[in-house]
Amino acid sequence: MHPQYLSNTYLVGQEGGAGFFVDAGGPVAPLTHAADRHVMTPTHVLLTHRHHDHVEELAKLTDRWPDLQVLAHPDERVEGVTGEMGPGETVRVGDLEVRPLHTPGHTSGMLSLLVEGNVFTGDTLFKNSVGGVRAPGHTSYADLRHSIMDVLLALAPETVIRPGHTEPTTVADEWQSNAFVRVWRGLDPEGSEPCTAMGEPATLILLGDDYDGGHKAWVRWADGSDDIVPGSQVKPA
Repeated sequence: MHPQYLSNTYLVGQEGGAGFFVDAGGPVAPLTHAADRHVMTPTHVLLTHRHHDHVEELAKLTDRWPDLQVLAHPDERVEGVTGEMGPGETVRVGDLEVRPLHTPGHTSGMLSLLVEGNVFTGDTLFKNSVGGVRAPGHTSYADLRHSIMDVLLALAPETVIRPGHTEPTTVADEWQSNAFVRVWRGLDPEGSEPCTAMGEPATLILLGDDYDGGHKAWVRWADGSDDIVPGSQVKPA
């Protein structure tokens, strides 16, 4: 986990076999040492999306293993990407099968990666929180909600969620405990407090946790549309 961004880079593979990285935000040095320790040969870097905190140390990986295939959704190409992957495809790494799931919202080409009972969710779903839809390349609140409720939380309850930032969780835990999901399920009520969000009048539907100890806010604008914005950008009216 990056000490400033709190973004995760993962190494997945088999002892004495092939492996792959999920994202490359760094620091990657501990993972290169782990690959050597486990006699693992990384063959791929699979990117969830293109934001800087997820690709900053990509060049360090490709310098170490020049033949790495670096794959991303077509909307998420950055310098160093060598090919594309998308939903409906399977990426094979040794004996492992990785299934990309399209989970837009935070970005248009965001991919979550399902492999061996684990799903790497990038910046779509976190422990007790959700991704925002105000980052560069974002799409919409409706996309984010669909990605979480109809794609990720439709996976088996025991599936381990490995997010792009901070701690892992499970589908079952987020289905039951995530404040945003509970309101979407109708278990908890929507809020109705008037507020100012990013300088505009709005209604605060939910002030939830964020992965960094701060807050994410679900707001409703005057035209009735919804948004997920940083909690720091929301003030009482």
